[in-house]
Amino acid sequence: MKMLKNLRRGLWNYHTVCLVILTPLLLLPLPLVIGTQEAKCAFVLLLMATFWVTEVIPLSMTAMLPAILFPMFGIMKSSSVAKEYFKDFHFLLVGIICLATSIEKWGLHRRIALRLVTMVGVNPAWLILGFMSGCAFLSMWVQNTSAVTMVMPIVEAVLQQILKAKEECAGEHNLALQLDGTLICSLLSFIYCLIPKITQLRRRWMYPNCDSINFGNWLLLCLPISIIMLLLTWIWLYWLFIGSDFSFMCRRGGEQSAKEKAAQKVLDDEYKSLGPMSSQEIFTGVVFMVMVLLWLTRSPGFMPGWAALFPNQSGYITDATVAVLLGFLFFIVPLIKLEGRHFCKDTIFISLPPEAMICWQEFQASMPWKVALLVGGGFALAEGTKESGLSLWVAELLTPLGELPVLATISIACIIVTTVTEVASNAATATIFLPILSPLAEAIHVNPLYVLIPTTLCTSFSFLLPVSNPPNAVVFAYGHITIMDMVKAGLGANVIGILAILLAIATWGVPLFSLNTYPHWAPVLPGFNSTTP
Repeated sequence: MKMLKNLRRGLWNYHTVCLVILTPLLLLPLPLVIGTQEAKCAFVLLLMATFWVTEVIPLSMTAMLPAILFPMFGIMKSSSVAKEYFKDFHFLLVGIICLATSIEKWGLHRRIALRLVTMVGVNPAWLILGFMSGCAFLSMWVQNTSAVTMVMPIVEAVLQQILKAKEECAGEHNLALQLDGTLICSLLSFIYCLIPKITQLRRRWMYPNCDSINFGNWLLLCLPISIIMLLLTWIWLYWLFIGSDFSFMCRRGGEQSAKEKAAQKVLDDEYKSLGPMSSQEIFTGVVFMVMVLLWLTRSPGFMPGWAALFPNQSGYITDATVAVLLGFLFFIVPLIKLEGRHFCKDTIFISLPPEAMICWQEFQASMPWKVALLVGGGFALAEGTKESGLSLWVAELLTPLGELPVLATISIACIIVTTVTEVASNAATATIFLPILSPLAEAIHVNPLYVLIPTTLCTSFSFLLPVSNPPNAVVFAYGHITIMDMVKAGLGANVIGILAILLAIATWGVPLFSLNTYPHWAPVLPGFNSTTP
């Protein structure tokens, strides 16, 4: 028994090597025995899916496998595969990261978060909602991990002041503020994931000619989802960790207790320590607002946008063009320091140092190259499934699902994706499933966006485990919560998220993306079920 135990321990120590070696060996019959192009592409797909789920090698390096295996198997030329690794999405990402780098460098995110939290007060329920709203809004524009890392020290400081005041006022009974670390910190593990990921524009289809999605209609679809999720998750977490007494909603204002005053003082002191807004923060905020405005008005759909000013370049300008243009400004606009001098009363000298708002090293440190490669690998994999005929084969295999109501098919897909994303990264889950779900939609002759949009959003619902994503791990590392706290709260958040997405895609999502018609940019597969939603 001891020998077997030692053997198992030894094998586990080398499980990474075993997976890297055994997985391709077990899949070898596909290219060697069956030998069709579809089987060869299936070998690549299954190998990448296994490596992505187990993370035995870095995700970004797994994404490079199509560049090696597709040319070797004769599926695509190396030059054709390379083109898939840098697309319009990557330019959009570059522009957004330029903005995010400036936001983080000059502390604008901290100012916004503190301001939002101080506006709601220090009652535990409203304080939780304030942190949730602030962190969710911030991580729309900066990386989720950065948002949580920035907010958690503020939460910890407020929490310590509450506990300190509680000790000083031990005789005072105030149920509303019987708050411990488990509550606020466990809530923070879900804050980052509500609005931020949902509102990110994820154009990961295999449909390069798709013109149905723009920033405006994506925001109109996802902002209500975000608000619904935010409010319902707040209520769910309050009920789970505090209780069912919601009378606090009718009791705004009044005299503050000692603990509430202590917490309010922490927030006020933190905000005052920031001082007045610097010129760098103002410039970053202006660029941010201009970028969003230009995205919303480029081609809103219900009226001509500013892109109509370039009639001879119709379709040439995208959201990525706007993002790169404004991101470029951060490298050429110099820092402006306002320095008061005593040489003359009320005189202000403007110093223009040679450096710009951000430098290349700062941008490079913030740029998620792993995500860029991962998405590029997804594009390459999707194109390979199309060129090899694997997508058509999957479409034929999945055709029987067309007999189910469309919403039932979407619900099943959302549940599967939500389950898988708990153990695999969000980007990897989307990259694995979208090439499979696209031919399913084509097989049942349903607008592919009807299936792809809700399942793409569901890849963000990784709420259950500390290992599900880095922000969960950041919160868990503070040591205030257990895994069961995360699991209980996360299950409710998952259910709320799936239901909110299904509600949106079945109601206001239909007119926004014309989901009740089969689009011109999607292929029509002969002989398949013509089911329509």
